[in-house]
Amino acid sequence: MPKKTEQKTERLRIRIKSYDAKLIDNSVRQIVDAIQRQGGTIAGPIPLPTEIRRYTVNRSTFVNKKSREHFEMKVHKRLIDILDPGQKIIESLSNLNLPAGIDIEIKMG
Repeated sequence: MPKKTEQKTERLRIRIKSYDAKLIDNSVRQIVDAIQRQGGTIAGPIPLPTEIRRYTVNRSTFVNKKSREHFEMKVHKRLIDILDPGQKIIESLSNLNLPAGIDIEIKMG
């Protein structure tokens, strides 16, 4: 029985997180434009589920237990896969000037 040969393609996975949805969409558009200018192929941007952190706090310190305030933080996430990244693509990603409030994780895989 012949063995199947698997072709391993290199891929660069970019995970982007932000508290602001408009800011993350503009940053993703900027990243995609930079990759396409260098001739790279991408998969995405894929919107991942929004993480919602809720906090409940008493309004006063020691009385009025029933009086509470609720706060929440939403973390928006996007995923971009770059298939067969070249050196020019990696350099163009490192030269991008992204706004504050954007968290980027880059993994080779």
